[in-house]
Amino acid sequence: MKTIVVVGAGKGMGNHIAEEFGKNNFRVALISRNQSSLDDYVREFTDKGIETFCFAADAADTASLTEAFKQIKAKLGFVDVLVYNACILEGGNPSELTSAELMRHYQVDVASVLHCVLQVLPEMRKKKTGTILFTGGGLSLYPMPEYACISIDKAALRALAFTLNTELKDEGIFTGVVTIMGNVAPGTHYDPAEIAKDYWQLYTERKDTEIIFK
Repeated sequence: MKTIVVVGAGKGMGNHIAEEFGKNNFRVALISRNQSSLDDYVREFTDKGIETFCFAADAADTASLTEAFKQIKAKLGFVDVLVYNACILEGGNPSELTSAELMRHYQVDVASVLHCVLQVLPEMRKKKTGTILFTGGGLSLYPMPEYACISIDKAALRALAFTLNTELKDEGIFTGVVTIMGNVAPGTHYDPAEIAKDYWQLYTERKDTEIIFK
């Protein structure tokens, strides 16, 4: 059975991506900070017939991410799909930021993304297969001053997806990003269950680096 790891599990995109893959015979490994919430997610997914495991880690703390991936690989073996969905969703104009605040956001939104990729990449390279998917945002294309950090970081995340895909595609490893052009909410056009299908499309088609959901 194939394994998907979702960094940034939660009621928004994270769990819906995990469920989309779970419905397609993947077992699921969820990573987020809150152990109690993770335990609830495992029960919910198990009730739906999805084999699910959880690992508590903080996306701001690379050491905790390293430990989580160490546990995942020991318990589940090869990671077929990595999804990075964590982001600090805080507003603020660029002139109101300090460099330290910008770097705090950047660590979670971009640097830890690369850190997670590096946890699975060696084995993907050995097997010459694997998929890496990111949750992008419309602010990467249309930055807004009142959301300066998210705008900057989603642009960097998008660039990371494209550069990784160019570097790794000849090794059998696909990297893609779903760029979501609105606010995710159930029952709206930006329903996470619908958007999750685009992650599955990227995984199965391995064609375009980016899908823009608008």
